[in-house]
Amino acid sequence: MKFQQPGPISGFNLEYPMSLGVFDSYQQAQRIVDYLSDNDFEVRNLAIVGTDLKSVERVTGRLTRGKVAIAGASSGLWIGLFVGIAFSIFSTKGQIGFLITTPLLGAVFGLIWSQLGFTALTRGGTRDFASVSQLVATKYEVLVEHRFAERARELLARMPST
Repeated sequence: MKFQQPGPISGFNLEYPMSLGVFDSYQQAQRIVDYLSDNDFEVRNLAIVGTDLKSVERVTGRLTRGKVAIAGASSGLWIGLFVGIAFSIFSTKGQIGFLITTPLLGAVFGLIWSQLGFTALTRGGTRDFASVSQLVATKYEVLVEHRFAERARELLARMPST
């Protein structure tokens, strides 16, 4: 059994990993790794694996047409200003015109686009709030390569409990 993280990153591979323990918090698992590191254990032979994943969505506020309009217009203004600066750098004429018109056009475009998105998102009164989502683990397991498991367990047996 070889534990591998999907993808090309070879640093996630452990040969025949063995568990040193399962913990309720990342800080507890990190404390184990830190203790082993402090005692000259080769920590590159360890992995902390988050298990029992859950999705947490934190509602941050109500979305209103006005809030969405302001956010869209200001976002469009900044993009327009960036485009205007780029145009004015590479243009031989009308630099001031670019710096005035592109932010205004960007703001108008951002405002319209945000309203179309808001209408599509909240059609029927659903999803009229803002939120942030995060995937979190409920358990953290410290794994060690099988060749180093005995040494790691010996060190952990001497670890003071706090």
